[in-house]
Amino acid sequence: MTVTVIGVDGETLPAGAAAVLAEADVVVGARRHLDAHAPRSVRTMELEPVEAVLTDLKLASHAVVLADGDPGFFGIAGTLREKGIRLTVLPTVSSVQRLLGLIGRPSDDVTIVNVQGKDIRQAVNVCRARSAVAVLGAGPAELAVALGGWRRTLVVAEDLGGPDEKVSTVDLNDAVKRTWRESSVVLSLTEAEKVPPRGWIAGAQPVTDGWAMPEDDFSHRDGMVSSAELRALALARLAPAPGSLVWDVGAGSGAMAVECARLGAAALAVERDPMQCLRIMANASQYGVDVRVVEAELLAAISGLPKPDAVFIGGGGDAVVRACTTVEASRVVVALASVDRVAATRSALKAADYRVDGCQLSAARLAEHSDGATKLAAVDPVILVWGVR
Repeated sequence: MTVTVIGVDGETLPAGAAAVLAEADVVVGARRHLDAHAPRSVRTMELEPVEAVLTDLKLASHAVVLADGDPGFFGIAGTLREKGIRLTVLPTVSSVQRLLGLIGRPSDDVTIVNVQGKDIRQAVNVCRARSAVAVLGAGPAELAVALGGWRRTLVVAEDLGGPDEKVSTVDLNDAVKRTWRESSVVLSLTEAEKVPPRGWIAGAQPVTDGWAMPEDDFSHRDGMVSSAELRALALARLAPAPGSLVWDVGAGSGAMAVECARLGAAALAVERDPMQCLRIMANASQYGVDVRVVEAELLAAISGLPKPDAVFIGGGGDAVVRACTTVEASRVVVALASVDRVAATRSALKAADYRVDGCQLSAARLAEHSDGATKLAAVDPVILVWGVR
């Protein structure tokens, strides 16, 4: 026995669907789909909850499930396969395809996240990090509130394929104020009218030229930039990835924040020096990533910042370390130039129930003598202390 899942796009059914429905002995789906497409003579059942229809699907000779759009795209097809039901799927266009088609936007750079049944934080962090993200299962007002502090435009699709289909383009403030019908998909954009460059892989383009970039690849003041060696180890301990948010505290040039953003994480840089803040923005722009810059002392700003998954502390003293242990980040990494601060840093992390480790990082780079012979040039040593929960 094989169940046929048919995608529904408004009043349109895919090729072959009419013949399948004519042979069905049970049709399952949302009430609006059953009323529109199920044959009058066939037994029908509403789909929710899924568990209530599993036995009937397994026992039927010709069972059909009606579902929105592409049932294999974050849809019912995955749920039924998990329940051990073999499927044939006749899809139509997905809700994301339909929305992008309605606004005439290419899909090359669009990352797609699904919030249904999940914490919205990961999806929000992807919207913070990526320039174009389609969000399934989240309301536009909820998404707009969570994105506060980031500059984004939302394209909201309501009742896609239905009689009240509507597409609206709004800023975050308008999205919060308006009353929305159930939305099918919300598109988060940094620039609503920008045409993305053609890539070779769907979604955001991956990092292709490595990480721990040379210091001179960043705009910085008088060497106030973390060394490439430090960033290489710190990145391994911070574990930046799509769906996570990393704070770079005492960010200086923002090299760490930029590196985290290049690896797909949302990045927030806290820096009190206004000139350094300009450098952070310039460095982020150079690498084509979005880093939110907060010009402030961490202790003054911390209560208004979104919850991080990881924190890198490049400066600020013991009070900043203690404050960062209270924000429930799963990883905290602290760079120290002075051995005198190691004990207080370890104590603060341990008191907050982090498993603490660390090392002194020393490196010597290849360089040349005046006669062309090779020598080793020492990089200033630094101590890295990290805590993990």
